Amino acid sequence: MNTSPDQFDRFKKQGYHIVGAHSAVKPCLWSGRAVKEKGSCYKSRFYGIDSHRCIQMTPYLGCNQACIYCWRPIEHPVEVPQHWDVPEVIVEGCIKAQRSFMSGYGGIENIDKSIWQQSMEPRHAAISLAGEPTLYPHLGGLVEEFHNRGLTTFVVTNGTRPEVVENIRPTQLYMSLDAPDKNTYLGLCSPRNPAMWEQILRSLKILDGHPSRTAIRITLVKGHNIKDVQGYARLIETAAPDFVEVKAYMHLGYSRKRLEREAMPQHEEILQFSAQLADELDYQLKDDVELSRVAMLSKRDTIGKIDWADK
Repeated sequence: MNTSPDQFDRFKKQGYHIVGAHSAVKPCLWSGRAVKEKGSCYKSRFYGIDSHRCIQMTPYLGCNQACIYCWRPIEHPVEVPQHWDVPEVIVEGCIKAQRSFMSGYGGIENIDKSIWQQSMEPRHAAISLAGEPTLYPHLGGLVEEFHNRGLTTFVVTNGTRPEVVENIRPTQLYMSLDAPDKNTYLGLCSPRNPAMWEQILRSLKILDGHPSRTAIRITLVKGHNIKDVQGYARLIETAAPDFVEVKAYMHLGYSRKRLEREAMPQHEEILQFSAQLADELDYQLKDDVELSRVAMLSKRDTIGKIDWADK
């Protein structure tokens, strides 16, 4: 990997498995719980994703923002690699790593062997582990390679590279929108270039009519961006996403060095904000998961769960 030994050790200590020169995969807490039948990620409830068959990965650990709520070590930037791995290498490495992660669960007493065997054959890739995936120059090919192997994909982007947003075709395309205006965005996300706000506005327009299922994700940080619901609504209307997720900032990882625990909203605050936003957008407040402090809004004619028979 093209990064310093200190960075490598830092990622390794956090449970990352480095794939190739610049990608990473990490076992998700919910994958382990799901294979033991002890719960599933909220994406299972909202969209039908099988948590025990989900790969959590990124094609690049670097990012062009430094959001204060990020649990990653943004204080230690990741270098741009001299050479980029091809999608086939990344996908093969991620699947191999995921199988290695899940293999140990097969020896647990009383585990349902059929569920464990399913976990050894991933069906979904969440391209959202860390960094900004649109900085990887072959993201469209990566998505296609996962699809060719029978996996569905979620891509989570900050929207700062609209030319990539326009050309990728994941099963579901997430875009983060964590501010109702430019000044809030600059203070919360510390982009490399202030003009990235205008790029985000371009990406919002691109989402409207995008062939993939689309979702806007808002991460609420108390004292920073829980305000101006109408401002959020005006921006979201330009994207017309299938779904809107409103999620609480979680006081985890390196974010604890930047924010106090009080910056983490309660679930009741998430529901209140979500209800107001749903009214502004004429969306349905369709579901919520208190444990994850997240709510999901959808268009009134949108089907939430993925039809796995078609994938």
